[in-house]
Amino acid sequence: MRGVGGGGGGRGRGRPLTEEEKKNQPKITMALLKRVFSYLLPYWPRLLLVLGCILFSSWLSLMPSILMGRMVDEGFIGQNLDMLLKLIAASFGVLTLSNLIGVLESWLNTWIAQHITYDMRNKMFRHLLNMSTRFFNSSKQGEVITRMTSDISSVQSVISGTLTGLINNISVLTLALITMYQKNWILASAGVLILPLLLIPTQQVGKKRWEITYKAQAKNDEINQILSETLSVSGQMLVKLFAREDMEYNKYEKANAEMIDLNIQESMTGRWFRATMGILTNAGPMVIYLVGGLLMLKYGVADLTVGDITVMVALLGRLYGPANFLLNMQVDIIRSMAVFTRLFDYYDMPIEIESKTDAIVPEGMQGLIEFDSVNFHYNEETPILHNIDFAVQPGHSAAIVGPSGAGKSTIINLIPRLYDIIDGQIRLDGNDIRDLDLTWLRSNIGLVTQDTYLFNGTIRENLLYANFEATDEELIRACKEANIHDFIDSLPDKYETQVGNRGIKLSGGERQRLSIARVILKDPGLIILDEATSSLDSISESLIQDAIEPLLKGKTSLVIAHRLSTIMACDEILVISEGALVERGTHSKLLELNGVYRMLYETQFRKALEDASEQKSIDFTIAPKENRERRDKRA
Repeated sequence: MRGVGGGGGGRGRGRPLTEEEKKNQPKITMALLKRVFSYLLPYWPRLLLVLGCILFSSWLSLMPSILMGRMVDEGFIGQNLDMLLKLIAASFGVLTLSNLIGVLESWLNTWIAQHITYDMRNKMFRHLLNMSTRFFNSSKQGEVITRMTSDISSVQSVISGTLTGLINNISVLTLALITMYQKNWILASAGVLILPLLLIPTQQVGKKRWEITYKAQAKNDEINQILSETLSVSGQMLVKLFAREDMEYNKYEKANAEMIDLNIQESMTGRWFRATMGILTNAGPMVIYLVGGLLMLKYGVADLTVGDITVMVALLGRLYGPANFLLNMQVDIIRSMAVFTRLFDYYDMPIEIESKTDAIVPEGMQGLIEFDSVNFHYNEETPILHNIDFAVQPGHSAAIVGPSGAGKSTIINLIPRLYDIIDGQIRLDGNDIRDLDLTWLRSNIGLVTQDTYLFNGTIRENLLYANFEATDEELIRACKEANIHDFIDSLPDKYETQVGNRGIKLSGGERQRLSIARVILKDPGLIILDEATSSLDSISESLIQDAIEPLLKGKTSLVIAHRLSTIMACDEILVISEGALVERGTHSKLLELNGVYRMLYETQFRKALEDASEQKSIDFTIAPKENRERRDKRA
C-alpha cells in the first residue's frame, strides 16, 4: 500500500517553490479545475472504486493501533493469553487485508493515470501534427518534446500522487482524529497541540536545506562549465595561446572552494534536521504519557486505561505523515496545475491551416497553377511578397530565380499551404487552394528540397512513405528512374538497408535520389524543386539531373535552381527581387532586358557554368566509366 504522506510530489516532494515557479504559478480558477477533472470523467466508475478502496484501507490501517490497546489491557494486564493470541491474529489479518486492498487501489490508480496520459499524448500528438510550419519554425524543438514527454508524464504523478494522496491523507487524518477523541478528548487535544511542534521545524529546516541545495546545484553547473570550456581541445588551445593557465586555475579553485562550503552546509543542515526531528518525534509520545499519567495517577480518571494511552501514542505517529503532506499541499497543487496549464496552452494554440468543412475534393488534376496579387509576410513589420502575379500552364515548367532572400522559397511553400497567404489568391485548376481539401492538395504536390529528410528506417520504409500500397515492381521502377536502383542493389541488405538518423549513412546525392524516387512513387500532378541539386558534386548532380527528367515529364513544375542548365530547360523564367516579380520570359529575352536577371547571370550563373565546365574536365578523368559514358551520351 502507498505510504501515507508520501505521494504527490515525486522526487520534488517537499521542495519549496523556486522563484521562477512563484513568478509563473498559474491562477487556479474553477474553469481550470473543471477542465482538469474533465479528463477524469470518462473513468468515473474506477475512480469511485479507488475512492472506496482508499477509505476502507485507511480505516483498516488504523485498526492495528486500536487493537494494540486491547492487547495491552485485555491480553497483558488482563493476563488472558487466548485473547492476546486472537487480537494478534486479528491485527495480522487486518494488516494483510489492508495491504491487499492497497494493491488493488494502486493497480486501479495506475490504470487510470496511464489511460489519462494515453489520451493526452494522443490528443497532443494529433494537435501538433496539425500545427502549421510557422509554429515549428518559431518554437523550440526541445520545448515541444518536453510537452509531449515529461509534462504529460507528470500528469500521471499528479493523478496517482497528488490527487489520491490528498484523499488518502485526509481520510487517515480524519479517522485518526475521530478515534483519538473517542478515546479521550484531553489526550487527543494534547496530541493535536503537539503537531505544530513537529511540523514547523520540518518546514523551516527543509526550506533552508533546499535553498542550500539550489545554490550547490548552481555552483556545480558553474564548475562543469569551467571544465567543459577549459579542458576541451579548442578551449585548451585558447588557454595556452593566451597563457591563461593561472587565471583559469584560480577561477576553478575559487568555485571549487565555494562548492565544498555549500556541501558542508547542506550536510550539516541535514544532520541538524534529523537530530531535531529525532528529539521532537520522541518528545511527542512523552507528552502523551505525561498527560495520560497525570489523568490516571493524579486525577483518577477511571475510563482511561494503559491500552488507551498506547493507542493514543500509536495514532499520534499516524497523524504526522498526513499532516505534513497537507501542509505541503498548496505547493503540490500549484505544481500540478502548472503542468496542466502548460499542456492546455499547447492544446489551445489555434490550428492556422486546415481544410474547410465543405472543402473541394476534385476527381483529377490538370496542373494549372495561378498566383493572383499574392501578398505574404511572417510578421507585419517585415513584408516578404508583394503582388505576385503569374501562371504556369498544365504540363509546363517555370524556373524561379533571384537573389538570396528574395522570397523564392516562400512562393513554393505557399502552394502546399505550409503557410497561408495574407492577401490575393493562389488557384489550382481554377480553385482557390484554400477551398481545396488539404490532404488532397498536398497529396497531389511533389516537393524535392535541398535538405532531404529521411526517417531512421530502411530504404524500403522511406520510399513507401509516399505510397504504402506500391508493389515491389513499382518501387524498383521508381528507383531505376531516379538512378538509385543500381546503388541499392549493390548493398548487402538492398532495400532493407538501414539509412540511419536523417539518412546519415547515405551521401547527399544518394539521399537526394531517394527523395526523387519517393516523389515518383507519389506520382503527383505538380512538381516543385527547391535547389534540388545545390551543394552536390558534379557527378551526383549529373545523376540527379538524369533522375529529374522522368519526374518532370508531362507534369506542371516550378523549379528553384542556381544551375543555368536547369533554368534554361524550363519554359519560362520568373525573376523575383525583394519579394516582387520584376521580370519574366526566356533566357535570351531576359538577358536583353539588361536587368536583374542579367546581373544574376553575370555574377552567379556564368561563374557556376564556368566552374561546372572546369569540374567536368576534372571529373572526366576520375569519374567511373559508366558516369563518363552517360555524360558523353548527354553531350
